[in-house]
Amino acid sequence: MSKRPVVLVVMDGVGLSDNKLGNAVANAYTPNLDELMNTCPYTAIKAHGLAVGLPSDGDMGNSEVGHNALGCGQIYSQGAKLVNESIETKDIFETDTWKQLINKCKDHGKMHFIGLLSDGNVHSHINHLKALIERAKEDGVKEVRVHALLDGRDVPETSALTYVDDIENFMNGLNDDHFHACIASGGGRMKITMDRYMANWGMVEAGWKTHVLGEGRQFASTTEAIETYRKELGVIDQDLPAFVIAKDGKPVGTIEDGDSVVLYNFRGDRAQEISLAFDEENFDKFDRVRKPDVMYAGMLQYDGDLKIPNNFLVYPPKIKHTMSEFMVKHGIRSYAISETQKYGHVTYFWNGNNSQKFSEELEDWVEVKSDVVPFEERPWMKSAEITDQLVEAIESGKYDFLRTNFPNGDMVGHTGNYEATVIGVESVDLNLARIKKAVDKVNGILIVTADHGNADEMYEKPKKEGAPLKAKTSHTLNKVPFIIYGADVEIAEGDFGLANVASTVAKLLGLEPDEHWLPAIIK
Repeated sequence: MSKRPVVLVVMDGVGLSDNKLGNAVANAYTPNLDELMNTCPYTAIKAHGLAVGLPSDGDMGNSEVGHNALGCGQIYSQGAKLVNESIETKDIFETDTWKQLINKCKDHGKMHFIGLLSDGNVHSHINHLKALIERAKEDGVKEVRVHALLDGRDVPETSALTYVDDIENFMNGLNDDHFHACIASGGGRMKITMDRYMANWGMVEAGWKTHVLGEGRQFASTTEAIETYRKELGVIDQDLPAFVIAKDGKPVGTIEDGDSVVLYNFRGDRAQEISLAFDEENFDKFDRVRKPDVMYAGMLQYDGDLKIPNNFLVYPPKIKHTMSEFMVKHGIRSYAISETQKYGHVTYFWNGNNSQKFSEELEDWVEVKSDVVPFEERPWMKSAEITDQLVEAIESGKYDFLRTNFPNGDMVGHTGNYEATVIGVESVDLNLARIKKAVDKVNGILIVTADHGNADEMYEKPKKEGAPLKAKTSHTLNKVPFIIYGADVEIAEGDFGLANVASTVAKLLGLEPDEHWLPAIIK
């Protein structure tokens, strides 16, 4: 085994694009990243679509599938692709979970669907919702209620009405004397329900009050709610406040005893907390006021080790032969660190959707608590604090392989604030210099890459010349950098993606890569 430690830095959301307009990566002052790209073995690798197990190369990558691929060296069917396959084969409707959901509510209750209403294909897809509603009617459910979380992040920032019109037209086509479906509540994804990593339980509480209790500002329709909030507040879809649809002053779809509830998001990070609110008996994160007797299920089981949720419709990929298992097998001491926003990515997702370590003795995980403030107000996030501890770990000599994630390019990029995102990217670059210096001290090797693009395209492409620029808040389809500093190696020929990184790390450590992994990026 090589005695030289390998440090892997994931610059979350930092993609590559030749287009300078709104490119917070190319336009930022990044002398350290520029020097590494110009003087070290370097290539661009794929971080979206087929390269990370998604249905097509038109599908944006995301941090979850990206870190799965980085951490396991293989390509598994993921997220939307898994659900697509289950719906196409109708296997999803043959599960005990689906049958229990139907039996719980079809005689006297309602079936509720909570989730992100868009076709962004990162957390959910509107077509999945349509398939579930249609089958619910076929199976005898009489009342369906949709609790629509508005996107504006994985899709254009003010596109909510497109999806609202689509799903309402679809439901109206199904409605008859024996079946009725409608939207009951909703709000922006960054205001209610979809918090992650327990960073802001207040969001989940707001969602609970809106969806379950029917508490909140009432409107006659979802369109009225969206148009009113836009006029009053001027915010984009992800930041729209909660709303409740009511008739004659009464909410049309509170969640009651005898109902069934499906969270139709397939991505796990922003699905776990609302799942815990429904599943846990001794829940203490906020006062639920009442916990209705419902059958609750997620589209997927968002955490297999912690069983969140207890019931789910589609089984996740069974990821085997992960890098962490490989490292433990070879006695490699590893270290993982990020702040709360991406801590789960360098641990849970990296380890093949496992919350537990493969070895308490050989794996150390460190979480730096994220600030609960809008990311554009503090775009440097916790980059300095992460670097403080990473540098200490590198210089300690205890570890053979260290990994970290800097969330700035992704989390600040999602706000749509170009100027703040430039600062976020520059903050990461500033800390690369410190990490590089620490790597030099221990004669180590540094790998710098990213999990997907985001900050590289901060404006939507104008539909016509001279049109006003609109912020882009979604991920991109661009490749990401892959740099090796401190090793005399050559980049191999090939069309590489994130799943080729595991073999590369193994070779740099002087180990023969796992036979199940894709080839290394180096010769």
